[in-house]
Amino acid sequence: MSDLNNITSNFYKKISSVKSKEDLQSLKTEFFGKSGEVTSQFKSLGTISEDKRKEFASSLNKLKDELTNELEKKFIELEKIEINEKLKGEKVDVTLPIRPYQKGKIHPVSQVIDEISSIFSEIGFSIAEGPDVETEYNNFTALNTPDNHPARDMHDTFYLEENKKILLRTHTSPVQIRTMLNEKPPYKIIVPGRTYRCDSDQTHAPMFHQLEGLHVDKDITMSHLKGCLDYFIKEFFEVKNVKMRFRPSHFPFTEPSAEVDIGYTIENDKIVIGEGDKWLEILGCGMVHPNVLKNVKVDPTKYQGFAFGMGIDRLAMLKYGINDLRAFFESDYRWLNHFGFDPLDVPTNYKGLSK
Repeated sequence: MSDLNNITSNFYKKISSVKSKEDLQSLKTEFFGKSGEVTSQFKSLGTISEDKRKEFASSLNKLKDELTNELEKKFIELEKIEINEKLKGEKVDVTLPIRPYQKGKIHPVSQVIDEISSIFSEIGFSIAEGPDVETEYNNFTALNTPDNHPARDMHDTFYLEENKKILLRTHTSPVQIRTMLNEKPPYKIIVPGRTYRCDSDQTHAPMFHQLEGLHVDKDITMSHLKGCLDYFIKEFFEVKNVKMRFRPSHFPFTEPSAEVDIGYTIENDKIVIGEGDKWLEILGCGMVHPNVLKNVKVDPTKYQGFAFGMGIDRLAMLKYGINDLRAFFESDYRWLNHFGFDPLDVPTNYKGLSK
């Protein structure tokens, strides 16, 4: 017991001279670190006779709680002193004239990503992320893309090595591979992010933003895919009725595959999404190919799923009337001031995404 009394006395003597958080951390290490005085007492419990061990352990626990509380009190005390000192040095002279400033705006791409995330989170999707620099296996092979597929050509893909094993991802689909390799089914994710392809004009850029969606579970069908996309389109474009059609297509990683068109009309030289006799393609989708599931060790006889991909920049152009993709990346404040969004107006479904 005399050891505990000495530890207590030594502790209070030292804590009274602590003047900074660094000193407090050193004191904490001295008493509670791996070789600390209190820690050593706990390690010595096994050497104490059985009849005295219980009483000693009880006293040691009380000592530990007491010293821990003192450390916390001291930390709060130092925190207050630090804040007060900081406030003294940050006094503002209210007699100075107002400084001119520019109010920041949220970029339309960031706004649309937030809107899409809000919509899909309402129906149980989580957000996954992955690196922009990918392996050829994750970007192509695991997604059932044949060796002779045009997408693998250098005029479409930015390769970072001569042997073409490392590249800038051409879509966000590799993240679904990473997710399925690292986790167990079911999967229900969306993947927004930057992608890269050798292309540049009014509607294409070498770096653009894409969103991948994936839902894999037991008994998933094409009807689940159609219902999911119908819900998304209505919520995103904020219209009650949308004409939507699925056209047969081909993607290596889905079977069957489809491209989705939505109806629109032109009113006052602007595209109005919803009804109409014109069709506009907005995304590609399909049921996850069994080979993709096999590549990530998921049994395709037990699990099925759907996937879809869409261009975030393209959706922003359609919804907010932006006619040139290149303007997204020119850092023109005048453009951002016109098309940008209030940073405090966070998109939510219940009050309207873009109101």
